[in-house]
Amino acid sequence: MPNPLYPTDITAKIVWLGHVKSQKDNIRSAPQTEIKATYAGQEGAVHSGLTRPSCVRVREMHDEGTEIRNVRQFSVVSAEELALIASALGLERIEPEWLGASIVIDGIDDFSHVPPSSRLQNQDGTTIVIDMQNFPCGYPGREIEKDHPGHGRKFAKVAEGRRGVTAWVEREGMLRVGDTLRLHVPGQRAWQPFTTVVKAAE
Repeated sequence: MPNPLYPTDITAKIVWLGHVKSQKDNIRSAPQTEIKATYAGQEGAVHSGLTRPSCVRVREMHDEGTEIRNVRQFSVVSAEELALIASALGLERIEPEWLGASIVIDGIDDFSHVPPSSRLQNQDGTTIVIDMQNFPCGYPGREIEKDHPGHGRKFAKVAEGRRGVTAWVEREGMLRVGDTLRLHVPGQRAWQPFTTVVKAAE
């Protein structure tokens, strides 16, 4: 029987953790050395909860404010892609807190395009599931502008395809700076709807 999830030899290290308590005034996250990942996400964080009100990202499916399952518990970004964004904006570095990031990892190239439903698991078994790519918006640009006027306006454009992913908790446990995360990927081929339709018609 095929394995639906395959462990890979690809690993990443957690190099930064953050906590966003509220987004009333800004989206900035506060640095943490460790966080407890529960089925509801990160306790006390603005994006915690088993469910959440739907937002504009899913407005083609749900009226805004509809209660839906919360698969946006964490915002995970990569150090490699943050460096690319910084270079494109003419900055020495991008601080994770400007993006309201929950987790920054180092070691997985092209991280924003890791297949949806992939897992990241640490040495203790704590596991988060990648939902999908986190498309950029204007809020991080506003935070960058506060510290570096003139550099944040192009954020949404240059961060496209580099903004990281959203994720939710599959197995509870601690996540700590320095943890190693192993990537597990779905055991299926890429979707080929038009090819499949053509072959079926032949």
